[in-house]
Amino acid sequence: EMAAERLQFHEMGLDDRLLKAVADLGWSHPTLIQEKAIPLALEGKDLLARARTGSGKTAAYAIPIIQRVLASKQVRGSVREQDVRALVLVPTKELGQQVQTMIRQLTAFCSRDVRVADITGKADLSAQRPVLMEKPDVVVGTPSRILAHLTAHNLVLNSSLEMLVVDEADLLFSFGFEADLKSLLCHLPKIYQSFLMSATLTEDVQALKELLLHNPVILKLQGSQLPDSSQLQQYSIKCGEEEKFLLVYTLLKLRLVRGKTLVFVGAVERSYRLKLFLEQFGIPSCVLNSELPVQSRCHIITQFNQGFYDYIIATDEESLADPAKGTERGGRGGKTKDKEYGVSRGVDFQNVANVVNFDFPLTAESYIHRVGRTARADNPGTALSFIAPTEHSLLEEVEEALTGDNAGTGLKPYEFKMEEIEGFRYRCRDAMRSVTKQAVKEARLKEIKQELLNSEKLKTYFEDNPRDLQLLRHDKDLHPAVVKPHLRNVPEYLIPETLKGVANPLSNRRRRKKLLKPKPEGVVKSSFKVRELH
Repeated sequence: EMAAERLQFHEMGLDDRLLKAVADLGWSHPTLIQEKAIPLALEGKDLLARARTGSGKTAAYAIPIIQRVLASKQVRGSVREQDVRALVLVPTKELGQQVQTMIRQLTAFCSRDVRVADITGKADLSAQRPVLMEKPDVVVGTPSRILAHLTAHNLVLNSSLEMLVVDEADLLFSFGFEADLKSLLCHLPKIYQSFLMSATLTEDVQALKELLLHNPVILKLQGSQLPDSSQLQQYSIKCGEEEKFLLVYTLLKLRLVRGKTLVFVGAVERSYRLKLFLEQFGIPSCVLNSELPVQSRCHIITQFNQGFYDYIIATDEESLADPAKGTERGGRGGKTKDKEYGVSRGVDFQNVANVVNFDFPLTAESYIHRVGRTARADNPGTALSFIAPTEHSLLEEVEEALTGDNAGTGLKPYEFKMEEIEGFRYRCRDAMRSVTKQAVKEARLKEIKQELLNSEKLKTYFEDNPRDLQLLRHDKDLHPAVVKPHLRNVPEYLIPETLKGVANPLSNRRRRKKLLKPKPEGVVKSSFKVRELH
């Protein structure tokens, strides 16, 4: 009966062309934030919205922007000059690309009337100048990039701007955009409508609210920042450093973790160590970190969404907090880390069944953002965190932050008997011995070279041949390490009794031992609950 009371898109007074695009996207009814924010935005109100990634927040501000631009161009008898009316500030290039894509989809039937330009990329200012000279209606960019264009007079907003969006506002601060953001505001007119979108309402965001918003409507849409346990299962397992590798091998090789999985590690070097370790067992994975060119990163995510890969090993933005950590080749013209990169936020991974925290995140916010990649919209999801002895205090912090919201959202211990997989330990040690520091270093350099090459190819070749984009894979073995064939297969005698019939996907014996409740995907609990049925 809830659906009946909900406001529908066609009741919001939107332009028919916009409604047609919404229908084409297959959106039958607005998400909660869209239903609340769009009418308020169309009334001209300033908004502060706390909303999870995956809540539909991009469209919640994009639809009102498009509607206002269309309306302003339809006033009879007045020919308005073409001008930049809306500015969307984002913390990362990936998010910038996504926002542009979303606006292009929504303007599919009015693309002549509403033009959007995403200038988050790495291109020279001079290369982007012609795009801005055409005065697109909507400009998307990071604060530093927009400020650079304002300073270079490629962009003039002090008379034309009508709407400002600050998306993922909390992240803009953690990426060090605060100074740029404040300088940028001096270039804006006195009066404009502002939308502030943020997953968490930090003190920084509150301060920005004072600066930007006038009598805003504040939408705090979900009580909790993560879905409750009926939708998102969260587990923790306490283990040492070697056990982390042993566990991840067992969980993936015995297919106890099923479906698309994001594995988060704390540093770039560790992402390659883990990738090479898994390669030893014939388990392919992609690495995603701030050293890879942006085209490759976006392409990896797109292919992951299309089902090309099951496992992505991602380095969180935490690795950027301390640039010394995880970059061995500093001085020698080493690449500077890309500040506008944060893999666990804003970038839309779709249908992620599991998030594995191989290294536990350093803050509760970071935990929420990593884990928020799964169990999105109405899909179920599982989060499994490995907790090393040094990480216990971090776990307590996260638990405190989560249960503060809602008692149903804490982490449960993952009941797993380590002794059952003791038989695998020698294989893991064997594999770990092959993954030397040198091997990691070589793999890292090899991948960056490979991806830079891909990135150039991607740009030019695939513009002409979009179909062939499928041919370019990012999970190829990097192994300078020698792969021992015997490690690829799991001998029957090593599979723990309790797991036979669960672990081996080919085995038909289902020893339920009141253990098995089939579930579509996720992490199989040691009462081995969860499985993906293909």
